[in-house]
Amino acid sequence: MSEESVTPGTTEATATTPAKKEKPPAVEAKPFAEFIQQDFLPALTHALQAKQVQNVSLAFTDGQIQGQWQPGQHQFTLYFLDDDIQGRKAFSETIGGVPSSTIEPFLCDERKVTLDLLVFGVVQRLNAQKWLGGN
Repeated sequence: MSEESVTPGTTEATATTPAKKEKPPAVEAKPFAEFIQQDFLPALTHALQAKQVQNVSLAFTDGQIQGQWQPGQHQFTLYFLDDDIQGRKAFSETIGGVPSSTIEPFLCDERKVTLDLLVFGVVQRLNAQKWLGGN
């Protein structure tokens, strides 16, 4: 090996090793509102449609996601109390337009909340209410 192909302080192995590609940042690292609008709402809509929920309407305002289908029938709210997916979250649901009487903690025991976990948690909560098709 010639001297000009290896810089001082390197060995032949490090001189020929390609640099590792950096991982792109996780979607959860996006600013909160951007993540909700660009990633979470479309993923949740797709997951609900896969469960035969038709004409679902999801709205994001003031740190809350409000969902409904069969207008006036099935409604739920996912609260992000800290405007952060890793922060405190709560969930409520109602049927028939009656105000919800219970707000429950949501994914409070999870160390790291991901897009997939958020979607799974909402679908699981709605499925427990027997609101999803094939249930």
